[in-house]
Amino acid sequence: MLRQVALAALSVLPLTLGQVAEDFESGWDKVAWPEYAPDCDQGGSVVLDKTTAHSGKNSIKVTGGTNGFCGHKFFGTDAIPSGDVYVRTWMKSAKALDDSHVTFITMPDSAQGKGKHLRIGGQSKILMYNHESDDATLPDLSPDGIAASKSIPANQWQCLEYHLSPDGTIATWLNDSPVKGLVYRPNNPASYSNGWKNSKPKPKIQGVYFGWESYSGAANTFWYDDIAVSSKRIGCAVKK
Repeated sequence: MLRQVALAALSVLPLTLGQVAEDFESGWDKVAWPEYAPDCDQGGSVVLDKTTAHSGKNSIKVTGGTNGFCGHKFFGTDAIPSGDVYVRTWMKSAKALDDSHVTFITMPDSAQGKGKHLRIGGQSKILMYNHESDDATLPDLSPDGIAASKSIPANQWQCLEYHLSPDGTIATWLNDSPVKGLVYRPNNPASYSNGWKNSKPKPKIQGVYFGWESYSGAANTFWYDDIAVSSKRIGCAVKK
């Protein structure tokens, strides 16, 4: 259910800055968190899973189809703050990332043009950002770039948070620790971010959607729980 963030004792997020938070304990509100499968929809699924959760009893389970790109499936929200955007999700992957190019968070991005997305996923066994419009990646998939990012293990809940700034700055945390390779500073770009620098590094996202998309037929299952979207840093200690 779409709602304002309810503060708990551990919360570091002021109520006035809260935007959206969901733990799915009241079920899956398909109006507030609709399915999303742009261009084609062949084989993926999104369901409420009452057997697996990061907290409580429920999470959302996304199973990607085997039909390559058209086997993609997502769910999410278009309740995005203007200006700075912070997104935090707890997620679990049935399989570790391999060399396949995949996406598990996709965001419609008008800065890239109509129908194009800013994507978070993996390739070369690491986490990365990707522009749909020109396939630029952050980090570059060079030895230095790969070494600067992180992988995610199979079947373990991970807390992923990222920040998108109007000036193009990107910051990313995995389990509250910064991920060096997933940071972009327009005024001081890293040596492994040349492709990103030459692309369109000022995102204007209209939504954020969680799921699975593969470009080589790779199939996987992801679970998502305790999602929050805000204009300020959220952190992993805050449940919602």
